[in-house]
Amino acid sequence: MDVHGRRGRLALGALVFGAGIGALATEITASRLLAPYFGSSTIVWANLIGIVLAALALGYWLGGRVADRYPRPSLLGLVVLVSALCIAAIPFVADPFLGFTVEGLDEASVGAVVGSFGAVLLLCAPAVVLLGMVSPFAIRLAVVTVETAGAVAGRLYALSTAGSLVGVFLPALVLIPAIGTQRTFVVIAALLALSSCFLLGARYLVVAAALAALALVPPGAVKPEAGLLHEETSFHQYIQVVERADRSRVLRLNEGVAVHSLWRPDSVLTGGVWDTFLAVPPLLGRPLERVAILGNAAGTTARALGVYYPEAEIDGVEIDAAVSRVGRRYFGMDENPRLTVHDLDARPFLSSTDARYDLIVVDAYHQPYVPFYLATREFFHLVRERLTPGGIVALNVAAVPDDERLVQAIGTTLAAELPQVLEWPALRFNTIVLGLPEPLEASEIGRRLHEGPADLASLRELLARDMTPLEPSGRAWTDDRAPVEWLTDRMIVSYAARGGRLDEDYLPTRP
Repeated sequence: MDVHGRRGRLALGALVFGAGIGALATEITASRLLAPYFGSSTIVWANLIGIVLAALALGYWLGGRVADRYPRPSLLGLVVLVSALCIAAIPFVADPFLGFTVEGLDEASVGAVVGSFGAVLLLCAPAVVLLGMVSPFAIRLAVVTVETAGAVAGRLYALSTAGSLVGVFLPALVLIPAIGTQRTFVVIAALLALSSCFLLGARYLVVAAALAALALVPPGAVKPEAGLLHEETSFHQYIQVVERADRSRVLRLNEGVAVHSLWRPDSVLTGGVWDTFLAVPPLLGRPLERVAILGNAAGTTARALGVYYPEAEIDGVEIDAAVSRVGRRYFGMDENPRLTVHDLDARPFLSSTDARYDLIVVDAYHQPYVPFYLATREFFHLVRERLTPGGIVALNVAAVPDDERLVQAIGTTLAAELPQVLEWPALRFNTIVLGLPEPLEASEIGRRLHEGPADLASLRELLARDMTPLEPSGRAWTDDRAPVEWLTDRMIVSYAARGGRLDEDYLPTRP
């Protein structure tokens, strides 16, 4: 094809636009492929963006070299077609790597996690390298004279960037929520194959059609379990509901290691971290009237509060509306008529409400990671403003045995805003950090914990026995500097190096 005529210029522009879509769409969709296993922390994004940028840089260099030596439109079309095949293969080839990754997470084997994480990331690199070759190759083909080189390069880079914009928003807002991650990879691959036909000819449309047909292949489940009741990919995360042999139900999000909600058919008590919050209200020294749960998930804590503190009004704040729907369908969230669910992020909700609370529960942490903006002095200042006089904030903070670095950092930050901070190492991997705007003497704490629902007496005994003052040390975190993920990763690596396992945990004495 003559790329210097009007038709050729349009064909070349369409191909460059399609390549722009493919490069960014691959990055965005890869983030969703990784999220169920590694989460979507800043570190995960930094690795992913770094791999993509390195692959693009290599592609730009290769594209220029190859274009100077073999300036043929058909070769450029083949480059894009091969990249489409690579992208279509990603979700299918990645499956064994991801399976190995899950085993590594279960065993807390750093070598397995890091190795398979790199392997999955590198699956995306070949396609992005090929797509990076497109712009310099296309410029080499389109330039006729030096006098027009700047205009040609500007036009093609503008088309590539416009395609990249589409590649960002099309998967995130349309394809992934509508058809899922696997089929999004396939659709992007089919679009790329289609764009290659502008230079290769109509006979290659059969390849685009074949790739599109892969969308009919049923998506594989993430770490499938017996008793799977529900799974979906929402705007925010991967959601899975599993029913166990004892008929209890668990909610797993993203990486699948932590259980985010638990429902038992015969009791609102779970033996898990949700029960710990039930021991806190007697510390108020008065009836519990209003509660905010930041990180309501599927409503396990709210359901139990409705049984033991039925007069309390509860605002359950959950960023993901899909999780709230799951809570209503599978976890009995509607059993508490005094629960109002707000599908909002925790901090914006707290900023926008004028309500004041006797108890604020902060359980919005995606274990083991803490969203940094829920662990800063500015956030805890907002929490204090929303507490009633004598109110309490209770935080569920991840910890590992013999390592309290994260607990200490968050407790120190909380102590910058509240005069009394207490820690309760309730479980091996969960420490409850309490903040009080009005300090209590140890004798008064003991007296108040003697009161409360009889069924929760053993929980209150554990709280009274194991709770200790948290002494601040170091610098409080701020919105500007809160190295949460860096500290958490060091904590996990150290624990794994000692041979630790990331198992589910239960209270030592179940009520």
